[in-house]
Amino acid sequence: MSFLTTVLTMMVLIAEETHGDGHEATGLLQDTSFWVSLGFILVMVLFWRLEVHKKIGAALDQRSVKISTELDEARRLREEAQELLAQYQRRQREAEEEANTIIEQAKVDAERLGREAKEKINEQLERRTKAAEAKIARAEEQAIAEVRSQTTDLAVNAARNIIKDRIDSGAQNALVEKSINDLRNKLN
Repeated sequence: MSFLTTVLTMMVLIAEETHGDGHEATGLLQDTSFWVSLGFILVMVLFWRLEVHKKIGAALDQRSVKISTELDEARRLREEAQELLAQYQRRQREAEEEANTIIEQAKVDAERLGREAKEKINEQLERRTKAAEAKIARAEEQAIAEVRSQTTDLAVNAARNIIKDRIDSGAQNALVEKSINDLRNKLN
């Protein structure tokens, strides 16, 4: 209670000083400035007793810590976002490089496949040409053989007919037959 009496004494002194400069003295209880001062002091004392200043300080400290934490979190998120952006940019560059490599390899492969296809076509044409030439040569040889065979048969038949007309006897016929068979064997 000593604090309260000290405060009241101070208020009385303040009130007397403010009215002591030629104003008419009024009673302390009728002075409005006294009551305003008293109310202010009582509110301040009440705040002091309830430790409102500590609660306000603690609330401000908590708010400061919360803001600091949010700022740290924002910085961390920003750094993560920058890292992600860098990763995606790096991946994009790598993908572009890989795509360019694939395109270049595809061009090289296409040229190689084109050359190989031309070579295979040329080889196939050569094989078919050789096969056709061989077939033609065989057909030619076969035709020549057939012509020779027919010519031989005709010559033998002609010789037989000529010899038959000129030779009458049976011994000569055996000789002619033998000669014809020898000739046929030689020509074939």
